[in-house]
Amino acid sequence: MIFRQLFEAKSSTYTYLLGCEKTRKAVIIDTVFEKHGRDLALIRELDLDLGYVLDTHVHADHVTGAWLMKEALGAKIAGSARSGANCLDVALAQGDVVSFGHCALESRETPGHTEGCLTLVSEDRTMAFTGDCLLIRGAGRTDFQGGSTRNMWRSIREQIFSLPDDCLVYPAHDYAGRTVSTVGEEKRFNPRIGGDAREEDFAGYMNNLGLAHPAMIDIAVPANRKCGRPDRAEREPAAWWGPVELTFAGIPEIAPEWVASNRAGVHILDVRGRDEFAGALGRLEGSQCLPLDELRDRLDEVPKDRPVVTVCQSGKRSGMAAMILKDAGWEKVANVRGGILEWHKHALPLAASSV
Repeated sequence: MIFRQLFEAKSSTYTYLLGCEKTRKAVIIDTVFEKHGRDLALIRELDLDLGYVLDTHVHADHVTGAWLMKEALGAKIAGSARSGANCLDVALAQGDVVSFGHCALESRETPGHTEGCLTLVSEDRTMAFTGDCLLIRGAGRTDFQGGSTRNMWRSIREQIFSLPDDCLVYPAHDYAGRTVSTVGEEKRFNPRIGGDAREEDFAGYMNNLGLAHPAMIDIAVPANRKCGRPDRAEREPAAWWGPVELTFAGIPEIAPEWVASNRAGVHILDVRGRDEFAGALGRLEGSQCLPLDELRDRLDEVPKDRPVVTVCQSGKRSGMAAMILKDAGWEKVANVRGGILEWHKHALPLAASSV
């Protein structure tokens, strides 16, 4: 199985991307609205076909990116039938299965943090995505959104602690940099519910956490009941001047075919050395040669009145050039994906002669 664990620092949220290696079918769990571009770039780079975007519950500390992912890739939104969300394509209950290629996740109802919390368990019971129910050496708070200490005790004991001891535990949050635990570890070491703890011990601990009211709750909960769909459905495109896509590394890129068809409307900045620019590989018609090593000292030579597309041999140096320009205030900038090598693969036209 393809597996990636992603992190959003503001709310300490983990997002999980899972895919079938053979079919490339995939699911993503607990997305964050502001990290949509990052997640979308990774899905595209790994050549995955996203079938489902899942939320373990209606979050109170961040807005989900579920609607954005559905709009971008046509994925179905799935969540608990008891969550109160009015936007689900698939409403999950106890024992329901979400399949993606040769892989699958089983839905287990684990209320306690909210009434509609789910734990998603891989079919071989080696991985459990516990949302805000069982955390690493902790458990989700139970003092709002229909939370119940009694229900959480039962959820953890009956639905999560019944899994094999070596089953990996992946929570929706961790605030101390921890990434994964196991069921066996939590049974032994969790200070709230592990070891010889009884229900009254767990309740006493949970009822005296003294946590502040979540700062985002009044925004996040209503938004998440709509699966993160903005009030204004028409979103501004990431780049209105062309089909720019962010890579997982955060570099804005654009396809060479689009540049070839729109050369008159963009400024082409070639950041190779002068010998390369005049060499056998050729150059793009009308391009400016400004070596990457000199770019920071010669920024005033790069126009701002039209979009700038950067190019080099393979797209690596020009990727850095695009980031230098963005950091220096250029808003309309993108790297030619794959550079001149990719340009040649598509047999796109070059300048009539070298300089």
